[in-house]
Amino acid sequence: MKLFLSSLAVLATVASSSWKVEAFAVGSTTSSPLARHHDVPRPAFVSSVQQKRSSGTVIYMGWGPDPIWSKCAVTSNAPACPSSSCVCISVKMPADVAAEYKVAGQYVQVRPEGDDDAKPIFLAIASPPTASADEAAGPSSTTFEFLIKKTENNDWITNIPPSTCVDVSQVLGNGFPTAENMEGFKYDFPTQNVLFFATGSGIAPIRAAIESGQMGVNPPGQGGRTARLYYGVSTPEDMPYADKFAQWELAGFEIVPVVSRPEETGAEWFGRTGYVQNALEEDGVAVPRNSAALLCGVKGMTESVKDLLSNAGVFEGRIMTNF
Repeated sequence: MKLFLSSLAVLATVASSSWKVEAFAVGSTTSSPLARHHDVPRPAFVSSVQQKRSSGTVIYMGWGPDPIWSKCAVTSNAPACPSSSCVCISVKMPADVAAEYKVAGQYVQVRPEGDDDAKPIFLAIASPPTASADEAAGPSSTTFEFLIKKTENNDWITNIPPSTCVDVSQVLGNGFPTAENMEGFKYDFPTQNVLFFATGSGIAPIRAAIESGQMGVNPPGQGGRTARLYYGVSTPEDMPYADKFAQWELAGFEIVPVVSRPEETGAEWFGRTGYVQNALEEDGVAVPRNSAALLCGVKGMTESVKDLLSNAGVFEGRIMTNF
């Protein structure tokens, strides 16, 4: 871990007429369980949203209900990695909207304040779920965090200063269906091992899952499920949340960063190289019928990983995405 961290010396973001979810994977050191990295060539799309304009009204058709907008203030905007290719943005939410966020992998739409003609962007919530088991107690937090990859079309949000207001929709989507597929007796074998796969800013909903407390993973030596994250990026400088890796490992999550273009880094990279799916193929799945997986990233990665897991014997329903 120390060697990995010294060598370093992130949703999903949508930007264009069709909304796309971008993700990268990261690498790790050869001397640490984190010694894996994976780079993602291009962002993976989640779905497309068609737009129809009539009498000045914008109707979004195809994915989920119409947005219900709330005026919300941006509370922070900071680089998410050394290269500044991604930013972390925090937004103060109304309590009733924050109370809707129950499952990692859910998302919201965001647009400039009061701009009915603006095309909203779709952002997976990167912070852990805020809904409380006791509804009367209200949400555990009213701040949502987002990890956004900079693109040519989203500079209005990636460069937004704190205190600026934006319109944010209600919480949308069902998130990762972990309760349905990892708990209970739906399958003949219980889930004892959870694998996570992310590339680039696709780490956003994966971070939410890791920090949700809903994965059944405990610190080493305290029982619970085992867990491993394969996280791919182009270079170590493009790796959001690297400062959280030590904390996640203490919580019981093994981190395997994978870097696809180590030759472009400013410092020597001692971790694994290539792509996330390459790292999985090399490692294999120890007990497939007792394993589950959460994926978010580019299409090439998710399709390859799904094929590898299915061929290894992981139940199809336990290979989960957030869309």
